[in-house]
Amino acid sequence: MISKKIHTNLGKSSWIRAMFEEGEKLRQKYGAENVFDFTLGNPDPEPPIAVKKALKDIVSSDIPGIHKYMNNAGFDDVRDSIAKKLKEETRLPISKDNIIMTCGAAGGLNIALKALLDPGDEVIVIAPYFAEYLFYIDNHGGVPIIVNADPTTFQLDLNALEKSITQNTKAIILNSPNNPTGVIYSKEILYELKELIENKEREFKSDIYVLSDEPYSKLVYDNVELPNMLNIFENIIVINSFSKSLALPGERIGYAVVSPMADDVDLLIDGLIFANRILGYVNAPALFQKVIARSLDAQVDVDTYREKRDILYNYFCECGFECIKPQGAFYLFPKTPISDDVAFINSATKYNLLFVPGTGFGYPGYFRVSYCISMDTIVNAKESIKSLAQDYDLL
Repeated sequence: MISKKIHTNLGKSSWIRAMFEEGEKLRQKYGAENVFDFTLGNPDPEPPIAVKKALKDIVSSDIPGIHKYMNNAGFDDVRDSIAKKLKEETRLPISKDNIIMTCGAAGGLNIALKALLDPGDEVIVIAPYFAEYLFYIDNHGGVPIIVNADPTTFQLDLNALEKSITQNTKAIILNSPNNPTGVIYSKEILYELKELIENKEREFKSDIYVLSDEPYSKLVYDNVELPNMLNIFENIIVINSFSKSLALPGERIGYAVVSPMADDVDLLIDGLIFANRILGYVNAPALFQKVIARSLDAQVDVDTYREKRDILYNYFCECGFECIKPQGAFYLFPKTPISDDVAFINSATKYNLLFVPGTGFGYPGYFRVSYCISMDTIVNAKESIKSLAQDYDLL
């Protein structure tokens, strides 16, 4: 018999994956071209040409040692390249010693939580949230404390946060641009959060860390300012990946950067490196570390995502759905026309439409629509979306 905890958690497995598997059944029955799957955050575009060229050049070169073990934090030259770019962006004294290469953002979050948490420590998570956060926290003996965002804007609700921070609070996970809403937290509200955290640290004589999960940081629209978290918070670990910005989710490559202003910064960095080793990652994939070092200025075509966002957002609004316009990432998060979001997304499958219920993000009454898919799927889904809206008298 498997672990009781795993057995229990299997019953809480991702709604995203559940709806994707439902899509597999529909594709087999109706054909892939007749199924409109908006479930996965799996980037549709291919990686930029610069990434492919770097990979080709490295693989065909005679560079020695690119397939061997290295420091658990990653190759020195790769970390140095990332540190120089971050130093330029933030004007902070960031060096390679502040960087740990990770197996994607998921690996980065897990090593951060492993390094920080003692059993029973609390980690605040802002709903709606990426569902895996709760499992990551549980992995390391932590207790997730769910705090809802402001329902009118999906910005941080500082009053709710103030009530939720206790002497057991060890960390707060921030995700901006946010999955699933696409909202970017404003600089003003982040500075208010900084003040709130510092007041609570003095009150409880404790350290409260910000874990900033930033895989969508390069996918920002309409010249909206994305505040640099490293320039706001001091006790912060920024976790990033190249899964979305370079369309490389399957390569599992990212990094964690510890602010040079963090308390006990050297000890914290050592803890992250140790966690990287003992959790079994050992080191981030060696080949793609080298590829990334040559591709830091590359990026997928953000305008393509913006075009898809505009088409879908405008169409959902025309069909009578309520939705906040995303500022980043590649998701819409419309309100469901009935309170039961699971029943709503199940009804959508009648038209071969696949969405993810807000329940899967800790925020019932909404549904997530991923637009990192082909334009053909978006255009061809319009009539089905219209029919679904008509079923609920939205038109």
